[in-house]
Parts: sequence; structure tokens; C-alpha cells
Amino acid sequence: MNDYDISVTDTPASTLFNGMGRFEYGPLVPLYVLNVVPGRRYRIRLMSMACRANWVFTIDNHVFTVIEADSELTTPLEVDSIQIYAGQRYSFILVANQPVDNYWIHAMPNYDTTFVGGVNSAVLRYLGAPEVEPIYRNWNTTNPLSESNLHALMDPAAPGVAQSGGADVSLNLVSVWDDNFKFLINGYTYTSPSAPILLQILNGNLDISTLEPYGSVYTLPANKTIEVSIPGGQPEGPVGNANISLPYVSHILSS
Repeated sequence: MNDYDISVTDTPASTLFNGMGRFEYGPLVPLYVLNVVPGRRYRIRLMSMACRANWVFTIDNHVFTVIEADSELTTPLEVDSIQIYAGQRYSFILVANQPVDNYWIHAMPNYDTTFVGGVNSAVLRYLGAPEVEPIYRNWNTTNPLSESNLHALMDPAAPGVAQSGGADVSLNLVSVWDDNFKFLINGYTYTSPSAPILLQILNGNLDISTLEPYGSVYTLPANKTIEVSIPGGQPEGPVGNANISLPYVSHILSS
């Protein structure tokens, strides 16, 4: 027994940074601390391991330069906040160019509106700063990341012909959330197979139609241009933004 009662709901209770974080009205457990040396540049990899929530990521008094999105190098883009969705990954350059001190790292989830008590927070600590939590700073962001401003650093041209139907194969993935609170991709919900799909093949099951999980395996021809489209308006994502957690798409095989 303890003094902290947690109700079980469909809303996450805590935002974790590298496994560390607090929940509202919970104990003041240590927060994750990112240590930096004044004047140095750091490449930070920001990854969302969430299934449902999305966050707006900021560091008080700091701007950063995005250089990579989902393993694709991008032309450098300076921003002061990053909204990150399920399964997304960004790399950015952080320059430790502020006075030696402690600064809040914040990740505001779409289901919450507070940083009180260190909730949804971590700490950026400069070498020489005291080991205390940061003071409150009214850090107002004005230059959020817009994905439309990200451009490939190398070979930006997409494969295929730049016209409707220009790909060899078009694959449309439609996600819905049914009345039983299950995600469906093209009418099928993901269920864990009895064995990993590659193990199924190694065991001699070469009939694609019988591979598990049924309805979640897509076969693609080799050496062809594949166009994958995910319509906007998905559950937990804004209208017009393709937002889907990749674990729900079980497997895409190339034959």
C-alpha cells in the first residue's frame, strides 16, 4: 500500500524520458537529466515509443536544428518545438550556448496541459550547474516544426513517375477505430501470430495466403516502385495528417 492512488483509464498516467518520469500527485522520483558541456554541439535522437499519445517537445531557452526524420537526412531546419507522433523519429542538433544552469525539457502530451511537479518533464543540465531542478521560465515558442518544411538532403526526387498512378504498385492503408476500441487496417486488426512470420517461412510455409496474422500480410513484387498511401483523419491524429502506428501494419513482404 502507498499514498498514491492511480485510477486505471485509457489515458496514460506518465510521460517517460528514457524510462524516467513522474505522474500527477505522485512521488518526486528523480527525473531524467541530459548533461551538456557549455559551447559544445550535440546530436539528439528524439523517438516516440508511444502507441497512442503525441507530444510537443521543447527545451527552455533553446532552439534546435532538425537534420533527420525517420532515418532520412534532411536539409537543416531550425525550430523551437517538435510535435512527434507514434513511431516517429527525429535527429536534431542542440548547441549548448546558454548560461550555465538547469533548463526544463518538456514534452506536452495531447491529453494533458501541465508541467507542475515535474510531470511531462526532464532536465537539461550544464556542466557546473547545481544539481537542482530548474526554475520556471516562461519560454514561449514561435517556430514549431512543420513537416512541409522538411526536405531531403540527398536525392530528393521520389521514385516512379510524378503523376497519378505513376508507381508500379499502389497500396492504400485505411485505418479505423471500431466500436470495440480496436484499430483496423483495411478491415483487419492485428493479432500476434503463433510464430514470427519469417520463422513461418523458414519452416516451409510458402503459401502467402495462409501466413499469420491473416489479413495483415501484404506481398510486393521485387524491384518495383511501390506507392503507399495512408489517408488523413486517422484516430489520434489531426485531419489531413497521415498518423498511424506502424506496429498495426503487421508485415509487408517482397517476393
